[in-house]
Amino acid sequence: MDTTAIRSTPTAAEDSLTGPRPMKAIVREDYSSADGLQLRDIEIPQTGHDQVLVRVCAAGLDRGAWHIMTGRPYLMRLAGFGLRKPKNLTLGSEVAGVVEAVGKNVTGLRPGDKVFGTCLGTSNGSFAEYALARANKLALMPANTSFEQAAAVPVSALTALQALRDHGRVQAGQRVLIIGASGGVGTFAVQIAKAFGATVTGVCSTPKMDMVQSLGADKVVDYTQTDITDTNERYDLVLDIGGNRPVSRLRRLLTGNGTFVFVGGEAGDQWTGGLGRQLGAMLVSRFIRQRLVTFICNENSKDLQTLAQLLEARKITPVIDRVSSLENLPDAMRDLEAGRVRGKVVVTVST
Repeated sequence: MDTTAIRSTPTAAEDSLTGPRPMKAIVREDYSSADGLQLRDIEIPQTGHDQVLVRVCAAGLDRGAWHIMTGRPYLMRLAGFGLRKPKNLTLGSEVAGVVEAVGKNVTGLRPGDKVFGTCLGTSNGSFAEYALARANKLALMPANTSFEQAAAVPVSALTALQALRDHGRVQAGQRVLIIGASGGVGTFAVQIAKAFGATVTGVCSTPKMDMVQSLGADKVVDYTQTDITDTNERYDLVLDIGGNRPVSRLRRLLTGNGTFVFVGGEAGDQWTGGLGRQLGAMLVSRFIRQRLVTFICNENSKDLQTLAQLLEARKITPVIDRVSSLENLPDAMRDLEAGRVRGKVVVTVST
């Protein structure tokens, strides 16, 4: 039999070697609101030597995508996103899909692998049919997890894990308070804290209380009815997810040697956001017994593998508010900005 006549169907990456191929993607020309998002055809990105090309099946919508879309706070533009205009037309960081091609320096992954993780947000976003990623920011998907579930995990669950384990140093039996327990990071934080053996109190609005309790929270506080800083409760560890309360009041929630972890922040001016509040708290922390810390999420394969184990053991389950399409991403972004999302919105791209 003459095998020279047999050829496999070329992948998108292989076909792109003979010329550019288009893909659908959400793009924007300027920093703006969701009104500036458009679904257009752009070229499939070329795979570098240390990169992985992923055929996107689903993409998670996290708060960071909103910040990158609007370019606020302005300080973040100095991190490679572009000062006056965005360098990258596309958006999205969280990705789940199938490996399409790998660069010559990549080991451990091969075409056909189902993976989840984060893509190269400064040059190529996940709200597209294909996305580039580094192998050290991807992990194999658990067998019992769908693409939609996996796409909800990377940034949000990594942030929750590192906030609790690395910076909060959570221990079994500790009392943990999670302010913002109903959002993308918060829903994972409740479950991960319980997996570590902590007693968890979640703070959220009235319509979301039942959902937070269903995740395993031992107690749920409705912030529309109760000012959490006016209670007599004290906690070993507090996670403030996107909060805006004064640090002086938040410190009242801690035990004498407790730890307070700032996880993001939506307060502050358009230049620095909540960074000023966080830096001020860290300065105060040098002169008191309590620890006040902030951090930037470290996206890496090892921690993604830890999350994959928790998913496989069903110790964490992604909370998906809805599954959207690329065409409807602007509406999903508006709902995220308005605080109408429970857990995560996931965008389906391909099957």
